[in-house]
Amino acid sequence: MDVYIVDGARTPFLKARAKPGPFAAADLAVMAGRALLTRQPFLPSDLGEVILGCVMPSADEANIARIVALRLGCGKAMPAWTVQRNCASGMQSIDSAVKDIMLGRHDLVLAGGTEAMSHAPLLFNQAMTNWIGNFSSAKTMGAKAKVMLQFRPYFFAPVIALLKGLSDPTVNLSMGKTAEIVAYRFGITREQMDEFALRSHQQVIEAQDKHYFADVVPIFSNQGECFVADDGVRRDTTLEKLAALKPYFDKKFGSVTAGNSSQITDGAAVLLLANKDAIKKYKLPVLARIIDTQWAGVDPAEMGLGPVYASTKLLQRQKMGLSDIDFWEINEAFAATVLGCIAAWQSDEYCREFLGLNKAFGTLNINQLNVDGGAIALGHPVGASGARIVLRLVNILKRKKAKRGMATICIGGGQGGAMLIENVSEV
Repeated sequence: MDVYIVDGARTPFLKARAKPGPFAAADLAVMAGRALLTRQPFLPSDLGEVILGCVMPSADEANIARIVALRLGCGKAMPAWTVQRNCASGMQSIDSAVKDIMLGRHDLVLAGGTEAMSHAPLLFNQAMTNWIGNFSSAKTMGAKAKVMLQFRPYFFAPVIALLKGLSDPTVNLSMGKTAEIVAYRFGITREQMDEFALRSHQQVIEAQDKHYFADVVPIFSNQGECFVADDGVRRDTTLEKLAALKPYFDKKFGSVTAGNSSQITDGAAVLLLANKDAIKKYKLPVLARIIDTQWAGVDPAEMGLGPVYASTKLLQRQKMGLSDIDFWEINEAFAATVLGCIAAWQSDEYCREFLGLNKAFGTLNINQLNVDGGAIALGHPVGASGARIVLRLVNILKRKKAKRGMATICIGGGQGGAMLIENVSEV
């Protein structure tokens, strides 16, 4: 059974600025979903289910997909569930929806992802947690006074949940340090990273100026603020400004900076998926068909190479090569990781040793890659990015009148995801 993308929308991606942003993750998903569903010829209750990816929901957003579904007016009978595959959570939600539609469970599904990274909590450390527990369990005033005397100022030192989430405990490395490892493996220079970062900003600026981001819907805060565009893009950036930034993750020997890395960002992206029956019943437009999806594992210390493993397996199954894909979206977690993927495919040695191939898999034409920019300029709200790159790819294929595209993403913890999309206009 074929599964189609019939529509999609996303919020502006808003850069985190040292304090919680104006929207919680559920707010973002509701505003993107409301804009999308308002223009449909069916009711929200006609959906079969709602699936959302989210990595760091707030304490009051448990099963955030259910909260969003209820706030969108889908009704109490609407099943909704949340998925978490780190950076690929938004893509996982789409894949989960595809499988449910193919199994005949539903005809029409709302899927996507959301993240308010600026709302990541500060947590009590273990010493403070133990102290609170001891104080709570003390039965008498004397016992409580004794516990009070045991308090130390360092108990207030917070655990920053965002930093914990962006680190891999199995290899004890931050995601930025894994990007440094990829850069070292393939000899990717600081200059190459900065050039790629500048390209990302320039491509986003061009896309904004040419009104290519029609899928971005305005959102309004309770304070009366209106946000209409992604605000992380730097229109005044230059190679000289990027070169002036100091390495962030390996301060002594590194090349990965804040400027050639993705930004900490809040945002949501949602898509409508349907089978032929729903398309015919509601007379829905057809934007694309999802041909195939692949997930793969990779060394967590080189998690940025995940797209190589996932995309290669998918293309081999489809009996295709890199040149059979008209446009690519590789999520720009770091310039080093995207450039590392390109280098890996071009390396005879790497492809033989790690992919089991006889020679290099091929060369990816950079002019077909992230043509509207990427996460270095837009930001990477981890639960939403997988859905964003799929939606962007669909729009690029339509605009360019191209046939096929691949959306692929690296995943913290050492995985990769890839989704092959075909541009179609009818079922």
